[in-house]
Amino acid sequence: MANIKVVTDSNSGITQSEAEKLGISVIPMPFLIDGEEYLEDINLTQKEFYEHLRADASVSTSQPAVATVTDLWDELLKEDCEIVHIPMSSGLSETCHTAQNLAKEYGGKVHVVDNQRISVTQKQSVLDALKLIERGVSAADIKEYLEMTAHDSSIYISLETLKYLKKGGRLTPAAALVGSILRIKPVLQIQGEKLDAYKKVLSAKQAKQEMIGAIRHDLTTRFAKFRADGEMTISIAHTDSAEEAQIFRKELEEAFPDVPVVYVDPLSLSVSCHIGPGALACTATRVLL
Repeated sequence: MANIKVVTDSNSGITQSEAEKLGISVIPMPFLIDGEEYLEDINLTQKEFYEHLRADASVSTSQPAVATVTDLWDELLKEDCEIVHIPMSSGLSETCHTAQNLAKEYGGKVHVVDNQRISVTQKQSVLDALKLIERGVSAADIKEYLEMTAHDSSIYISLETLKYLKKGGRLTPAAALVGSILRIKPVLQIQGEKLDAYKKVLSAKQAKQEMIGAIRHDLTTRFAKFRADGEMTISIAHTDSAEEAQIFRKELEEAFPDVPVVYVDPLSLSVSCHIGPGALACTATRVLL
């Protein structure tokens, strides 16, 4: 079996302790909170992050320092290996493009995957890569497979509030005001490259119904063959809403008894800082059998 190391970032939701068990490396994403830098899952926990967010701290995301990435690659490459590097979607951050440019200096030893994913879908890409390594697939072919299957996944997200979209400049103050007055709860989607609007509803119950309907549509159209072959899974992510996520899991299991719900994870903090606490997300994702 070829000596291949997998690197990802904390946008995958894979913690440092989980990474150690899997035998992979996770680069922590940096955050600026009231001007001070923190690293996800290093000196910033999920609990602390939401405490800052609810206290109206100034929270912004940043890319990992170049040296953080290259120092890790250099250390891994001492073992005479190749690296499959799986960052968050290039459509949501410049992190991927930065890594691609850095990899040009490594003589084909580092394969940066742009497979358009984040959170539990990015996590699944990491697990698929590990399966392919076990099967003796080359690093170049792993990159090719992950990019070929990049869009075999959907994410839908319902928000508790419009406050954080407004704060991050993704919603005009007027639109946020109208939405707040009318108690509009947006449902967003991530289809590969970007976070975008999907539906507007008036209650959390309606939001969940819309997300279930969206997953149903995907499973009966573009993912129908994968579903028939047993290759589809459903996962849930949330922003500080663990109890609601478990309730939603039961609803999804009842709606899709033939498609397993595999993860219920906290949503990536890079997304969470733009949408705030109380959000629920669900995904339909193809997995490697």
